[in-house]
Amino acid sequence: MNSDPKVTPLRPKRPCPECGKPSARDSFPFCSTRCKDIDLNRWLKGAYVIKARDDEEETDPDAPK
Repeated sequence: MNSDPKVTPLRPKRPCPECGKPSARDSFPFCSTRCKDIDLNRWLKGAYVIKARDDEEETDPDAPK
């Protein structure tokens, strides 16, 4: 594969969300499979959570009004 300066890359290089190194094409947006696996592990352990507000009441659709 030649390096033609006229060809634009498919995706711009961005810093890896884990370590900050430039991203790699095969593991985008991460720089390596290791950083990709670290992020996947955090998802599987439940480290990434969208917090709900405590002041919201849970409504039961079957409850009488």
